[in-house]
Amino acid sequence: MEVLGTWRKDGLMEFPYIPGLLSFMEVPPLLPLLSEIPEPDIIMVDGAGIAHPRKFGLASHLGLITGKPSVGCAKSYLSGEHSEPEKDAFEREPLMMEGKIAGYVLRSKNRCRPLYISPGHLLDPAEALKCALLCLRGYKLPEPTRLADLVSKGGEIPGISVVTIK
Repeated sequence: MEVLGTWRKDGLMEFPYIPGLLSFMEVPPLLPLLSEIPEPDIIMVDGAGIAHPRKFGLASHLGLITGKPSVGCAKSYLSGEHSEPEKDAFEREPLMMEGKIAGYVLRSKNRCRPLYISPGHLLDPAEALKCALLCLRGYKLPEPTRLADLVSKGGEIPGISVVTIK
């Protein structure tokens, strides 16, 4: 988990925050940032993939536009049915939508609120979960999204950021 670089864009978002429509707010400023970075193998976002009311969250949107595999690691429940995972770190339960596994509800740390992991593009739910698990380093959030969140809060105006990790 070596950080290769961080990129940040300050400024107000042009599209307002509307629950379920995060990609319309975040994709426009993210695309120019993504064009400045080395080509990623996988894109991981703090948002949903297919575990979304429209089955097309931020991870799906970015993955489709870029043609890259993508993973959504949402902090909040948006859609689907699931059991609560046990309280220990790395416990998980399938997140079901229309009788199919759309992702996993993952307890990333002992006794913390779970994450909602789902594929965005070119991955299946098990691959998305594996990616998220490989990126955990003792914090609630996987390293790419945790560091991007820290970088995004580093300016006078909240911004949007990209962190690349090898």
